Amino acid sequence: MTNRTMALIALGGFLSLSSATFAEEDKTVTVYKSPLCGCCEVWTQAVEAAGYKVVVEDMEDLSAIKTQAGVPDDMQACHTAVIGDDRKYIIEGHVPLEAIDKMMSERPDIHGIAVPGMPMGSLGMGEDPDAEYTVYALGSKPGDTPQPYMTKGQ
Repeated sequence: MTNRTMALIALGGFLSLSSATFAEEDKTVTVYKSPLCGCCEVWTQAVEAAGYKVVVEDMEDLSAIKTQAGVPDDMQACHTAVIGDDRKYIIEGHVPLEAIDKMMSERPDIHGIAVPGMPMGSLGMGEDPDAEYTVYALGSKPGDTPQPYMTKGQ
């Protein structure tokens, strides 16, 4: 069984677990990333330092993970993460901690949040508090158009 196949099985299992399975899964972030990506490592360390439990799944090719997670092509970035217990959310790319905290406290009816590409100044990309970029909400249904969720730096 290839690493890619095992990761897909793990992601599928993770997305279907019930809240009774884990006591602290609500604060667990599973990050699928390239083992060679330094900015992903910085983002992962910042999430962990903010009090989240982080599980890293290093992979050479993330395309199947992004497809299975339902991340639209125009919202993709260098890493994909999953968070939540009874309600799973996708976190795509260099999403700031404030957006993750907001999503987890509000529990909106969305599939997740994304910062497409790798904007300079975002978390993991130099983290400039004055950097301006948009965090998008991924719709709850496949094919929904991503909508602005929050603007950073304005």
